[in-house]
Amino acid sequence: MGIQERERKMYRPLRRAGLEVIPDAVPDGTMPFVSGYGPEDTVDGFSHPYETPRLVERLNEDWYDLAVSSGLLDHRREFLVMLPQGTLTHGAWLQNMHWGHRLAPTTWTRVRLLDRWDIMGRGAASFLGIRAGHPGFGMMALDSSVYISCSTGEIGVDVIAVAHPDRSENILQHLEWYARWDYRRADKELQKRIAVWLAGRAPGAVSRSDR
Repeated sequence: MGIQERERKMYRPLRRAGLEVIPDAVPDGTMPFVSGYGPEDTVDGFSHPYETPRLVERLNEDWYDLAVSSGLLDHRREFLVMLPQGTLTHGAWLQNMHWGHRLAPTTWTRVRLLDRWDIMGRGAASFLGIRAGHPGFGMMALDSSVYISCSTGEIGVDVIAVAHPDRSENILQHLEWYARWDYRRADKELQKRIAVWLAGRAPGAVSRSDR
């Protein structure tokens, strides 16, 4: 897919949602994926059922408060968001997963939060969810100090913040497992990126299996 197509199909919708994409600017050494965290890794978060009045507005307000308090945004209001390498929306990605299709690879993309934004409305209707008020995404600070996960469940929206995911024993163990997972639907490219990152991570970041 060419740069112009990606600009038209992905970057423009994200800009309308208040996220300016900064291409090819992910910090070196960033962990390629976050998964497998437990309750002990969670430091903050919030939940709203779908029947909450002014749902999108409330979700936006609480997301921003969490983004500021947890340190997701740097001094330029920049952070990382997990996006597909192609132009497959989050809703289409979930549909493919439900029907057992091979999932499109995802990767971190650096973005800047603009003055006017609508993460849980326009963002969720494009690449950050299924539709307005039904968001789903992963975000991380540029220094990997916090990871924010947003998921759309059966009765509402759940958002949690995980501190220092690159140091979590639960996450490191899960990544080690995924890197070795012998399954036809596994993302082979992601498995390779995870294996390389695990091999080169800081000596102090050890998991239980290293001890």
